[in-house]
Amino acid sequence: MKGNIVVTSSKCIGCHSCEIACAVEHSQSKNLFLAIDEHPRPQKRVLVESYGRSNLPLQCRHCEDAPCVQVCPTGALVKQGVEEAVVLNDNLCIGCKWCVLVCPFGVIMMAPDDHIMIKCDLCRERSEAGRLPACVESCHTGALQLASTAQMARMKRREFLVEFLRDQ
Repeated sequence: MKGNIVVTSSKCIGCHSCEIACAVEHSQSKNLFLAIDEHPRPQKRVLVESYGRSNLPLQCRHCEDAPCVQVCPTGALVKQGVEEAVVLNDNLCIGCKWCVLVCPFGVIMMAPDDHIMIKCDLCRERSEAGRLPACVESCHTGALQLASTAQMARMKRREFLVEFLRDQ
């Protein structure tokens, strides 16, 4: 499935179910109860940030001209195409953190045990099986959706139209 995760922050209630689903999806067992005892502990690749009563799930935006890909000295970060994810090859990552420094969203993190970076991969295995990313599937309020660039533009036009008509 191609596209990117669209966030509607007004729908996010800060339940953190996306974080849990992400960590479980990236665990060895893919099971919540078994993942708790795994070593290394499964790491989430989405972060729900809160400010006052507002919540915002943040994850890699898979930039078209990704600065993390450009700065990576080992080629560990790769972007295959416009609607594709920026993917990290763990075997090539040396943990230099240059990607962290250039990421405009601050969503690339250091794995605590491996000394390599971790980031959203749009749940590559799920995507290849035709399934939604775990964070999107687990979001009970619809704050997270997977959409192509064309779908994102259509959603934005609709939002604009609704707001425009409301002001008339």
